[in-house]
Formats: sequence, structure tokens, C-alpha cells
Amino acid sequence: MDIAALFVRSTLSLILIFLFVRSINAHEGPPYPLFVDQKVSPYVVSVWTDPDVGEALFFVIVSPEQAAQLPADLRVQVGVQPVSGRLQEAVYTGERENLRDHVQYRAVVHFDAEDLWRVRVRLESAQGNAETVATVEATPPGYGRWDLLVYLLPFLGIGVLWAIAMVRKLRRRTGDN
Repeated sequence: MDIAALFVRSTLSLILIFLFVRSINAHEGPPYPLFVDQKVSPYVVSVWTDPDVGEALFFVIVSPEQAAQLPADLRVQVGVQPVSGRLQEAVYTGERENLRDHVQYRAVVHFDAEDLWRVRVRLESAQGNAETVATVEATPPGYGRWDLLVYLLPFLGIGVLWAIAMVRKLRRRTGDN
């Protein structure tokens, strides 16, 4: 009975913790490509995104079309607008991240609702400007604090099965003696 009592206490503790958690910051999946290696003269651009309603991440990977180097003053802007036209375009500036093998710009964009959005990626430098357009569907941000319960259920199920097996094993031992 000690194992059963321990199981009940730990389950109640998890439930109490779950009820008092105000927010969970988790990422539901990896970003996916909006487009890859698109020529936007004089650059080659790839855009990866995680378009959740609320804060959406856009990763713009830029490389020069020829063997040249990227201009030091290159700026990347991501403009978003619902395809329906219900809102004006909102423009967000990407922050440059120098990674080991490529240059990437990271922009945090705000989507207010699940909708089809027009995404305009604009590249600006003293050498010239370029832009490309794509569409993306904003996805629901998840279940919020209920995500924890959804992802925890398989582990709780295995724990319950393990506890039942241990209780039966203890009963058999005490009944045999």
C-alpha cells in the first residue's frame, strides 16, 4: 500500500502544479520552409517559419547569388498582411544572426488571427533593394497550458500501469507468505 499512496500523492502533486501554472513557453514543432533558395537578384533567399497566431517566427537565410559577399549594411524586413485586406501591412525588422555557415535574419511577427497572410520579404542595402512575396496560413498557437496535460498523458498512463503491476506484485508476495 505504500507504493499506491506514493503514486496518489505524486499524481495529486502533478495535478496541483498543473492547475497553478500560468503559462508554458514551448515550441510545438520545428519551423518549416516557406520557400527555399529562391533567386531574388542579387541574392538567394530561403524563408523558414513557425506561423503561430500571436508571436510567429520567421528565419530569412540570405546568401549572395555569385561568389561575392553580402553587403555589411544589408537589412531584412518582413511585412505581413491578411490576404483578405482587413488590416494594413505590418513591417518587422529582422535581426542579423551570423551563424557558422550562413547569414540568417530572425524576425518575430505578430499574427492576430488564424488567417491566410501575405508575407513580403524585403532586402535593402546600398547596393540595391529586392523583395519577394509568399503566402502562409497562421496556425493556432496550441492549447496553452493544456499542452502539458496532452503531452503528459502517455507518461501518466505508463506510470499507472507500472503502479498497478507493482501493487499486484506486492500483494502476491504478502499473500504467499
